[in-house]
Amino acid sequence: MALHPLIEAQELHALLAAPGDVVLLDVRWALGDPNGHAHYLDGHLPGAVFVDLHHELAAAPTPEAGRHPLPTAEAFHAAAQRWGINPGSRVVVYDATRALAAARAWWLLRHAGFENVRVLNGGLDAWTGAGYPLERGEHTAAAGTVELGWDRLPTIDIDEAENFPGALLDARAFERYTGATEPIDPRAGHIPGALSNPTTENLGADGRFLDPSELAERFAALGVQASDGEKRPVAAYCGSGVTAAHQILALETIGVRAALFPGSWSQYSADPTRTPATGETP
Repeated sequence: MALHPLIEAQELHALLAAPGDVVLLDVRWALGDPNGHAHYLDGHLPGAVFVDLHHELAAAPTPEAGRHPLPTAEAFHAAAQRWGINPGSRVVVYDATRALAAARAWWLLRHAGFENVRVLNGGLDAWTGAGYPLERGEHTAAAGTVELGWDRLPTIDIDEAENFPGALLDARAFERYTGATEPIDPRAGHIPGALSNPTTENLGADGRFLDPSELAERFAALGVQASDGEKRPVAAYCGSGVTAAHQILALETIGVRAALFPGSWSQYSADPTRTPATGETP
């Protein structure tokens, strides 16, 4: 039976109290907030290692590759060992932004062939809301011995995104999809044919993922699953490939495997040969 990609705070608390190698990764990142490490130092789950999204979960940005290109396999392998991951580790990733950043670490570990990784449902708020403590300061792990691969999860490139034969989901806020606003990238709009599905709408008011039945209903309305039950090809993009991983995580909870367009809108909008679509329809 496949490991469920989410873990609840109470289950994680019990896991940490039991024997075994558990690695906690704190991906404290939010768009426009450069102080993730400082937030981590102010309080994190006991024993958690800080993960730098910009430098460990992404390569250097370029207009040709986007704002958060995938790291190289070699760089990510070195980072995973630095975080203390061993072959038999059970890894749990979390953040303080409703898994919008943690999902990137989850996706990359799965992409590298590491299966025993889960995301804390509800993140830091779920942990503290359950009455569990935090610790302050830096936690440095002993170097791990995990050996990773690469290319284990599907991805699509810019040409495939522009001509995607199934459901291409745009995970950004609706106003960015329509082109009403674009605060970050060179041009406004969306990839022609893409369907708007803001990833935040996959969450409840408590920051936890909706129940699988609710998620399945939402995605079915987008045509992710045909009426005969056969799954269409599905892919996701966002601004720079970070929150699209959150969309893929939501789909994974209902048994749908989706591809990631790593360059996302930051790559597409920077390419003068591409023509964006605007408005509320694909």
